[in-house]
Amino acid sequence: MRYGFVMAYGDARAAAELAALAEEHGWDGFFVWESVWGIDAWAMLAAAAMTTERIRLGTMLTPLPRRTPWDLAGQTSTVDNLSNGRVTLSVGLGVTGEDRFWLFEDDPGRKVRAELMDDSLEMLQHLWRDQPFEYAGKHYRSRKIAALMPPAPPPPVQQPRIPTWVVGAWPRPKSMRRAALQDGWLPAYVVPPGAERGEWTPELLSKGIEWIRRERAEHGLTTDGYDVVVEGTTAAHDPKAADTVRPWAEAGATWWIDADWSSMDATEVRAAAERRLRAGPPRVS
Repeated sequence: MRYGFVMAYGDARAAAELAALAEEHGWDGFFVWESVWGIDAWAMLAAAAMTTERIRLGTMLTPLPRRTPWDLAGQTSTVDNLSNGRVTLSVGLGVTGEDRFWLFEDDPGRKVRAELMDDSLEMLQHLWRDQPFEYAGKHYRSRKIAALMPPAPPPPVQQPRIPTWVVGAWPRPKSMRRAALQDGWLPAYVVPPGAERGEWTPELLSKGIEWIRRERAEHGLTTDGYDVVVEGTTAAHDPKAADTVRPWAEAGATWWIDADWSSMDATEVRAAAERRLRAGPPRVS
């Protein structure tokens, strides 16, 4: 299992400093929140790339339907080259309905956002190759021309694509299939009809992993190198932190992402992040 940390809030300078601290103390990934409007996530990750050499860098997560794929392709390619191939792209549909997330536009609804997501995932595969291409989706299109002007950014170091983790809502087949055919699954849980609430458990994660294994096999794909990502919170210097992670690792998770969203105060987040990072990841022995 590998271990990542999310900087819940901060600027590019904080990302550069905290990512270096994470690398120093044995973490495997450093992630930042991509906001609708505010501090640019990819500027933060570019700063982090300049202060690190090993740790993977990514978003947690990018609301892909709200981004144009050609802009995102340029940002991810730029940071992947700057970091010598250490970018991971995490994507989801984006938050539904809450006014604070839909300040500048109307929510087109889950169906349209899912269509935009599918178009974008397809287009990114072409855009990351730095070659003219033709594409016609439900919402996006591209005409094939002899040469791109201005020249496209250099393709990512990682080929054939930047590893892409996708939110998959268990047990919805369409949502799960979207995640299964990329490079990693970010689990979301759909509460069963009639239930007041539902608990996401390692047992359910294991069922989802088995579903993904079968789905990938039907497409001629294995699960070698495929990631299953679980997010949670552990405390610094907690002797039982690994006990929180262990059931998920035994169920088949390949990444544990430590995230604490309890505060958006920059000073509090910075102090808490330093404490947690210095304590090291909650490794399962």
